[in-house]
Amino acid sequence: MFGVHRSSYRYWKNRPEKPDGRRAVLRSQVLELHGISHGSAGARSIATMATRRGYQMGRWLAGRLMKELGLVSCQQPTHRYKRGGHEHVAIPNYLERQFAVTEPNQVWCGAVM
Repeated sequence: MFGVHRSSYRYWKNRPEKPDGRRAVLRSQVLELHGISHGSAGARSIATMATRRGYQMGRWLAGRLMKELGLVSCQQPTHRYKRGGHEHVAIPNYLERQFAVTEPNQVWCGAVM
């Protein structure tokens, strides 16, 4: 197809990539900024810090470079759900986790969805 031999196409497809100087500089910046933040900076933070230093970088490029370098943010995500521990004042717990019912019509329950 298109007058190109299959072996020539495969040779072209598997050729080594040319070294990209800009990408190497950005990679070194990502590595340095990740080290400065003690591993807590993610792609967005690294992109912002690199842009402030004068290196044009978006968060997607920063994420790809971090992936190439094997870097991940070690920051714990925020705790999103409410922790239990105290009973709500308006809804008392009458059963006190005693679910063993001995007679009919002793305990009724329901669910609000």
